[in-house]
Amino acid sequence: MIDPRTPILVGCGQITDTVSEPSSTRSNVAFAAEAARLALADPGASIGADALGRKIDAVAVLEFFPDISPRFASPFGRCSNPPKAVANRLSAAPRQLIYTHQGGNTPQYMVNRFAEEIASGATELALICGAELLRSTQNARKAGLEIDHNEDPGGEPTRVGDKRLGYSDEEGRHDLRAAIHFYPLLENAIRGGLGRDVASHMTAMGHLFERLAAVARDNPLATRREGYRAERLATISDDNRWICFPYPRLMNANAIIDQAAAVLVTSVGKAREWGIPPERWVFLHGCADGTDTWVVSERPRLDASPAIRGCVRTALDMAGKPVADVAAFDLYSCFPSAVEVAMKEIGLAEDDPRPVSVTGGLPFFGGPGNNYVTHSIAEMMNVVRRTPGSFGLVTANGNYLTKHSAGLYSTAPVHGPWRREDPKKLQAELDAGPKERVDALPTGTGTIETYCVPYGKAAPERAYVLGRLDATGDRFVAMSQGDPALLSNMLTREQLGRRVTVEQADGRNVFRPLG
Repeated sequence: MIDPRTPILVGCGQITDTVSEPSSTRSNVAFAAEAARLALADPGASIGADALGRKIDAVAVLEFFPDISPRFASPFGRCSNPPKAVANRLSAAPRQLIYTHQGGNTPQYMVNRFAEEIASGATELALICGAELLRSTQNARKAGLEIDHNEDPGGEPTRVGDKRLGYSDEEGRHDLRAAIHFYPLLENAIRGGLGRDVASHMTAMGHLFERLAAVARDNPLATRREGYRAERLATISDDNRWICFPYPRLMNANAIIDQAAAVLVTSVGKAREWGIPPERWVFLHGCADGTDTWVVSERPRLDASPAIRGCVRTALDMAGKPVADVAAFDLYSCFPSAVEVAMKEIGLAEDDPRPVSVTGGLPFFGGPGNNYVTHSIAEMMNVVRRTPGSFGLVTANGNYLTKHSAGLYSTAPVHGPWRREDPKKLQAELDAGPKERVDALPTGTGTIETYCVPYGKAAPERAYVLGRLDATGDRFVAMSQGDPALLSNMLTREQLGRRVTVEQADGRNVFRPLG
């Protein structure tokens, strides 16, 4: 007998649109509702998809990119209450209307949260959905189209998640705020830990992402289906230019896409009541949430993630499963460093034959903002349904390898009452770890621990380093002053362990190599 309060995922829907013209009728909320309708049809409930939609008592919409980033702000307006707008389109009247804060971890976080509510009887049917239309928005802007996506359905949604900025004042003072800068910094630290030179590490990154590109090649929902080989991914060319060394374009998440996804979470008892066949049920066997040291420059190890290790351990322990029993993974894959660190913390060798992505990953499947992991979960549902009894693990990551969630899925039933460990326990362990002191006014000599070189359209613009002061051992954040000769040198000579001087200039810390 399965406890009727056991939470299960019963429906999923995904859309990738590469051809439709921009319009006023397809806003982010309308697009998310399209995916939700697919999710409502997916379970094959005997009461019908429309009636199932009216049973929804909780809607969570993942925060849209245009509502987060000035870079992606839409000139065509916005919705004041996205979950209510989605619910209205489904003729639902949910008790909970949630609009999450930013974070690639939030889809899995919301599954974990709703699973707890369902197990306690607080929620009966939860919809988690999101959508991005950056391809359409970009095309509409270029064409000068007049589009109106303003919508005010009334009310205010509940905001859920951690809204803190992912960078410190010290990092922000140096314009170090973006993922395209932090992940390359982490990448060179990983390379240093492995003792590799740039060329061999570029080859290794190419081989890793070749695996993702091969999955995307065979996924009709992927946006880049060329099946890029390792050499192509690691070679700089006109259409694979540097974005921020050591990452060329094809090793970056592809955000300029139109994608939407949705999943439904309910209980075994309600699934039976609504006539959802058991072969459509997917059980959440284990789950966890946790955050690493919030500020990247304060982390003792730049090539590690205690939170990923802790989340995966906690999820597997909850299920009573070793990692050897996991048949497939979808590891968050915005950049190679995210996958490399996750594999290391989980204990996956570089040549482990199991899939590390079931979608093709953010560079090749598509990177729809905070909503990517909704696609991960939806696709993992498809994977475990095709191989009943198998287990699939999804990891989710927000900010700069900072906020983490994990979920272990299978069609095999959960035995006994569904209970998860209080997330505060893991977080207390993580918070007890050491932090580095960062000197905001460093002077003197030091050593580079890691670095990156951001590019403009055709040439490097500056460089960032994290280093250690000789006198105190404190860490420092510093940047170059845009010297072309220095930037060229940083691309051709090993910088890890290089000796530098650091001082203040124009309100920022500036480094110069010694020798």
